Amino acid sequence: MSWLENSNKRVSQWLLAVVALLSLSACSTAIEEYQGEQPKLQLEEFFKGDLVAHGVVQDYSGKVIQRFTVQMQGSWDGNQGTLDEQFTYADGRTQERIWKLTKTGPNTYEGRASDVEGVAVGTTAGNALNWEYVLQVEVDGEMMALSLDDWMYLVDENNMINRTQMYKYGLPVGEITLYIGKQ
Repeated sequence: MSWLENSNKRVSQWLLAVVALLSLSACSTAIEEYQGEQPKLQLEEFFKGDLVAHGVVQDYSGKVIQRFTVQMQGSWDGNQGTLDEQFTYADGRTQERIWKLTKTGPNTYEGRASDVEGVAVGTTAGNALNWEYVLQVEVDGEMMALSLDDWMYLVDENNMINRTQMYKYGLPVGEITLYIGKQ
């Protein structure tokens, strides 16, 4: 096979990969699709008081690479909230993340934390919340910025399921699945 044929084959494979990725992104769910779902999610109600979460992190292939528990304490004063998260990983490591939350509209929120670049932007509809933000994550001793597409679904007034897709350079690199329950 000549170098030109090899080049054309690589370009064709690259274009096919780009088209596949664009097709997948076009299929993403819109928050409005949950508008009629019950019970209605209000962050200032669910994230109030003591909560506990259990979760796993999977790599791009689906392999579980981390398991963790999070003790949470939420409080609200008007449109301002704080969510104090204390992580304990299966390997014994611990981590703290303190979210400062602001309700900016009837169905919109902003969130800030020390390891979040800029501002997390969230929108609710029905029983769902979609957060989008960039999180600084330590990987092999180095910090890496990952884009997160974070979806929370209220199951009932005391229980929530959270699924998060993680991306680097627009490519999927992992997923987080989390159960959150009020105590």
